[in-house]
Amino acid sequence: MILPTASSPGWPLAVAAALAYLVPVFMGRQVSGRAQRLAMTPGWLLHALALAAGVLGSTPHFGFAPALSMTLWLVLATYAVEHQVLPQMQSRGAVVGMAILAALVVLAAAVFPGLALQERSSPWLALHLTLGIASYGLIAAAVVHAWLMGRAEQRIRQAEQVPGRLPLLALERLTFRFITAGFILLSATLAEGWLFGEQLYGHAPRWDHKNVFSLLAWLTIAVLLVGRARFGWRGRKARRVLYAGAALLLLAYVGSRFVLEVVLGRSA
Repeated sequence: MILPTASSPGWPLAVAAALAYLVPVFMGRQVSGRAQRLAMTPGWLLHALALAAGVLGSTPHFGFAPALSMTLWLVLATYAVEHQVLPQMQSRGAVVGMAILAALVVLAAAVFPGLALQERSSPWLALHLTLGIASYGLIAAAVVHAWLMGRAEQRIRQAEQVPGRLPLLALERLTFRFITAGFILLSATLAEGWLFGEQLYGHAPRWDHKNVFSLLAWLTIAVLLVGRARFGWRGRKARRVLYAGAALLLLAYVGSRFVLEVVLGRSA
């Protein structure tokens, strides 16, 4: 097993970010949602600095934990921007949950920084990682919105009136916009990986676990979009298919790299 060390890139920043993320968790229900979101800002900024230290430092690293860390950072950024455009988009439970997850993944990225990238100087690698992380972030944002949809449907079934919330249909349209954008970027990521695999990895594309799970995730999300367009899939059925596609996508890179880096203790 690869043992973590305190010399991992961005370690002090990661600890500071994790502690800052826990502030809104313990603020309690008496504070406003706006105050709770503002309390996450220092953690989000420190998180960005920790990511920059790991990826842009003298010895850049990347692996399953930095991928998760970047994904959640993008989800938080999306939520912050979205709330400025749509103030009705709010959920204290989602904020607390994302803050706890962010604290965990930012520490995980420092403990398990991944593989050193200094020998992989292909310009296609930066594009491949950018497209891949962006697709992860958009699909993850869709999952968060799907969870909010489930909460909204539950409130409707219980005849619970919550004024000022985003209407369910608007939330559903927003969720599928994230899914569509994520699917487009995932398609571009997979296409680049197959077309330029030798430049990226030093060998021709092959059917390893990462590629198999990536293709299965792509097919699952494609089925969801077709089902939505042709058969009007929505509600619980659509959420279940989305969750399945997101889980396969998580297994594709994060899962395969976790097994290699942590379980098997390999560095490449």
